[in-house]
Amino acid sequence: MKLWQKVVLGMAVGILVGYFFNANGPLQIDGKAWFHNYVLPFGNTFISLIKMVVVPLIFFSLISGVTSMSDMGAFKRVGTKAMLAYLCTAAFAVVIGLIFGNIFQPGKGVDLGELLKTSGSGPDYSGEQTFSVAKMLSDIVPENVVTAMSSNEHVLQVVVFAIFTAVTINVVGEKARLLREFCQSTAYVIFKMIESIMNLAPYGVFAIMASLVSAQGLRILQDLAVLTMCVGSALLTQYLLFGLMILVFGRMSPLPFYKKMLEVQSFAFSTSSSKATLPTAMRVLHEKIGVSKSNTNFLLPLGAAINMDGTAIYLGITSLFFAQANGIEFTGSQYALLMFTATLGSIGAAGIPGGSIMMMGMVFSSVGLPLSGIGVILGIDRILDMLRTTVNITGDSVITLLVDKSENTFDPLSYYDKGL
Repeated sequence: MKLWQKVVLGMAVGILVGYFFNANGPLQIDGKAWFHNYVLPFGNTFISLIKMVVVPLIFFSLISGVTSMSDMGAFKRVGTKAMLAYLCTAAFAVVIGLIFGNIFQPGKGVDLGELLKTSGSGPDYSGEQTFSVAKMLSDIVPENVVTAMSSNEHVLQVVVFAIFTAVTINVVGEKARLLREFCQSTAYVIFKMIESIMNLAPYGVFAIMASLVSAQGLRILQDLAVLTMCVGSALLTQYLLFGLMILVFGRMSPLPFYKKMLEVQSFAFSTSSSKATLPTAMRVLHEKIGVSKSNTNFLLPLGAAINMDGTAIYLGITSLFFAQANGIEFTGSQYALLMFTATLGSIGAAGIPGGSIMMMGMVFSSVGLPLSGIGVILGIDRILDMLRTTVNITGDSVITLLVDKSENTFDPLSYYDKGL
């Protein structure tokens, strides 16, 4: 049995076990505390093992990818294509979210007071008003690179420092040959470490899913069913549009891509973490889909740090949800501001579970929405986070594939090889 099949099996068994040991499940047994204390730690340990190596992976794989491009013109060209593509898809994703939010109107007639009684008031997000676009942009450059690397909240800072280091290595040339080889060898060692860690994936996924379902069940989904359906439909639309992009811009059938990405998507869905999924995505994209190693090492970590289309959709829809629930009608200028801040918010949200919640304060404040009600969607956020992460990593992979193909470094034989 392949690893991704084991991951899916672990996820399915975890959901089933959690369902039976939920207070509202068929056995009427509340196993929430037991799973939280004795099962969830195994899942958290697995995620911690991945996070332990992900920051070094991003740093050294970016350096390896950029230094593999001896032609600085190629580096600038590839980077520019990717950045424009990432920004365009994120902005378009916000538009999709706003369209679905206006069609379904998930907040219309919603009593936030009743939902707060059901889900709990949650944390106080009033402090999130300190977020600002200027502050987020200024925080991209690290004051202390060691501090940036020691925290999972500063991935963009690591990306900036890695690219700056790699460009400098290329400029220095032969005198930095040993450093270039060291970084490339280190990236290879980290990949080997990740291969060992990934063997634990089915067990970690089982622990996470069993604990989640035993704690939350399906009650909160019923209370927020329209919002869940609205977000899910918008994410599905974006997911299908990725296939259309491969068909139109790549002039290839998207079916091999979707089939070979199942391993990546199942892992993204079960862990809700773009960063945790990154090692698997990099391996599949290079070995099975045929993207060149240099572009895989450069573009995919970059995309995981700045391109979160699923999060962009989510921020747009939840903004409309709270506006509709509070009887607020947006003006044209507010819609434009919402698109801008939601796009930046999707870039600023780190690839970790629940990262989008941190950006809601900035987005809501920009259009004058109250922040106190954010807690009402915490009950469904983790479930929707699974879907968002799947769309996020799929979008990163599609852009990487299309940019690589435009550079004529893509291997179509691997892409269409059914044996891989």
